[in-house]
Parts: sequence; C-alpha cells; structure tokens
Amino acid sequence: MGALVIAIGTALAARSLLAGGGAPQAEAAQTPKGPKVMVAQRALPVGTIITADSVSFQAWPKEMIQDAYYLDGEADMNTMLGTVVRYPITAGQPITQGALVKPGDRGFLAAALGPGMRAVTIPVTQKSGVAGFIFPGDHVDLMLTQSIKGDDGGQALRATETILRNLRILATDQSTESETIDGKTVVKVSRTVTLEVTPRIAEKIQVAQSVGNLSLSLR
Repeated sequence: MGALVIAIGTALAARSLLAGGGAPQAEAAQTPKGPKVMVAQRALPVGTIITADSVSFQAWPKEMIQDAYYLDGEADMNTMLGTVVRYPITAGQPITQGALVKPGDRGFLAAALGPGMRAVTIPVTQKSGVAGFIFPGDHVDLMLTQSIKGDDGGQALRATETILRNLRILATDQSTESETIDGKTVVKVSRTVTLEVTPRIAEKIQVAQSVGNLSLSLR
C-alpha cells in the first residue's frame, strides 16, 4: 500500500511538472537591421566580368558595415557593370571597392585574364562577328575558312572548320561592357574582338590569320 501511494504521488507530480513547463518555443530568425550592401550572388573567381545577375544588395548588420563596402543608395549599379573581379569572392560575401577594377584603369585587362592566360585580338566584320550579337563575357568557337587546292591542279575548294572552341570574349572593339538603353542591350557591329586564350592557342590564332579568314560562332 505504501509503494502504491508513492507511485501515485510520483505520477501526479510528474504530470504537474509537464503541464506547468510548456514546450520551448523556437525564436524567429531576425533579419539584420541595417543598410543594404552589395554582395556576390554566386562565387566570383578572378577575372569575372560583373553583370547584372552577378551582384545584388542585401541587408547587413549596421555594426559590421565597413567604409569599403558599396551601399545601396550611394553606389550606382550601372557603374559596376563591366568591371572585373581582382581577387576571388565567395557567394554572399560583401564586395569591397578594392575588389573590382574598372575599364580604363591601369591593369584592367590583365585583371580580366585568368592565371596563365593571354589576350589576343582578331578583326571581325558584321558577318564574321555574328552581326554584333557578341558581348564581353560570351563564349565562342573560332572557325577558319581557307582555300584548298587539289592534287590534280583543278579549281581550289573553299573549306571551313572549327579550330578552337569555348573561348571567352574579353572585349569588343575597346569596350568591355554592354551598353543598355531603356533596359535593352544595344547591338553594335564591332571591328575587333579580344579573346582570352592560352599562350599556345595565341600562336595558333596568329598562324590561322595568315592562312585564311577567321569567323566566330556564338555558343
């Protein structure tokens, strides 16, 4: 009887404790209250050309704001387009003013090149340059058209083959950014295109220009 009384008392006490101490409630995550800073939308390796989808403004704790950050309302997003990443930036990391180099600045083209890469420029026309629908940051294939003479001494044949693939466009003419008016990209026919290539490929391109005509194929 004594054991039964103790057991009933223990059960009642436990029930009282469970009823009195409600389940802990999860605290709602608080959004940082502070200015919005420019951050990377994705990982930006060295040489990345900044486009509209590369960066965005995100709320940041006020006590963590640094002078080198780009702040919403103070930084003009349009001036960021076409700049080049100078050192690697991880996704979600604030972009500092020293991380980007602008067209016209000393060392701009060198910053746009990946490690071990070279810049080489080739002439293009409206036809060979895809009617101006090629912009910095696009990737293209390079085709060579040449005349081939037969062994019988007959009429030469014109032949075209893709000699290089997946080359990155660094600049069209002397511009490294696309011009937009009323939210629409302006299409301009370029006379030259600058490509990012390896040293070996740069040599092949120079030889190919003397052999025949070069044209681009947009990927």
